[in-house]
Amino acid sequence: MNFRHLYYFWVAAHAGSLVRAGAQLHITPQTLSGQIKLLEASLDRKLFKKSGRNLDVTDAGRLALDYADEIFSLGAEMESAIRRDQDVAQTQLRVGVADSVPKAVAYRLLEPALNRSTSLRLVCLEGKLHSLLSQLAVHRLDLIIADAPIPSDVNVKAFNHPLGRSTLSCFAPKPLAARVAEDFPNSLNAMPVLLPGVDSAVRRKIDHWLNTRGISPQIVGEFDDSALTIAFGREGRGVLFAPSVLAAQLKREHALSTVGHIDTIVEEFFAISIERRISHPAITSIMSAARSGLFGTRVRDDRTST
Repeated sequence: MNFRHLYYFWVAAHAGSLVRAGAQLHITPQTLSGQIKLLEASLDRKLFKKSGRNLDVTDAGRLALDYADEIFSLGAEMESAIRRDQDVAQTQLRVGVADSVPKAVAYRLLEPALNRSTSLRLVCLEGKLHSLLSQLAVHRLDLIIADAPIPSDVNVKAFNHPLGRSTLSCFAPKPLAARVAEDFPNSLNAMPVLLPGVDSAVRRKIDHWLNTRGISPQIVGEFDDSALTIAFGREGRGVLFAPSVLAAQLKREHALSTVGHIDTIVEEFFAISIERRISHPAITSIMSAARSGLFGTRVRDDRTST
């Protein structure tokens, strides 16, 4: 396939007329028509049909146009990445963090970007995933950290980059930990618990897990902010749920002990960007460290699993 011919077809399809496309390309409509006919001959399909003075794409033309959009979008992305002045344009990284992502996980994910360069300015915005995706679509964000992929009802051209996954564990301060760990998970019956907000992906999994096991805890609080959940848990207000990869950190910084593992609940974390292939070196650092470090090893202790 001659990609110049494909490019001419792509411009003509979006322009809707050979005259307008020829003016954009600085060639005559006759020359443009001849080039497109060569493409049609190579594909053995008609790509356009006449509609008065305008051009309409055929079914084959629509299919070709979808692929051409991808091809030339990637071409523009490649050119932008190569031309970008790494020392100037990439000194700032604008990251949206979904409010359902535990703050400790968000920090551990973003820390490698700061370690990579002392001149990097990290700008973080927290919010609901739908709202953050709208900011990403208009290039106000470079990256989103989320605990779910792009929702199917969102019409934003962006890409999910899996960072890793972690099972879930239950944590409690010492006075409560011994009582809960003894007969986990049955011990959670009537036990005070602190749950993630109802909009988080992991909350639905926790509710299902509790229901299928006939466990009815005493729900003391529901929190969108994971840091607030940990603050309440640290003060002994209830058992909390958090990714197992944070076990060592929660014990070290908040004196919270692991009282049980829930291997059937897995939290997944994603980097979402408008780039199919990541070119920003700081984002590359985040993804590499997440896959080989934070989520590369499974943190476990001898507590009960279920």
